Amino acid sequence: MLCQKCLARVKSGEISELDLKIARLLLSLEEKYPSLQNVYFHKAVDVDNTLALVVGRGDVPRLLGYGGKIIKALGAEVGKAVRVLEYGADDRKFLEDLFAPLGIVAINTIWLPDGTTETRVILRKRRGRQPPFSVKALKEIGRKVRNMALRVEFAD
Repeated sequence: MLCQKCLARVKSGEISELDLKIARLLLSLEEKYPSLQNVYFHKAVDVDNTLALVVGRGDVPRLLGYGGKIIKALGAEVGKAVRVLEYGADDRKFLEDLFAPLGIVAINTIWLPDGTTETRVILRKRRGRQPPFSVKALKEIGRKVRNMALRVEFAD
């Protein structure tokens, strides 16, 4: 049951059904993982087979703690890969969290003739292996969370 104020936020689209589902999942995991009581959950973004959780400043380690068991439990429950992003972080920190575990070689801003910008991210390739995530999905998450147009390249 939601109060009138929360129900109005759901109807206006400020809070999505996915946000409610993830909040309930996090609440159910609180008993097993007490560090979740101090996590501030902002929103969830679902793209293809990837779910991005946007949490408060400094809350990323709390979700990644316990040897990754919290993230694995969330991923198993929703059937998707889970990325944890920090709300209000600068662009570099946001991109590092988004593309982890790959290291970032460079971040550049590209000014396009129509007046828009793109952020070019050059990632370090891991000995010829494919990245452990969908680049297309992460580019879409970057657009939805930060309104950031991304161009992703790999360094040799």
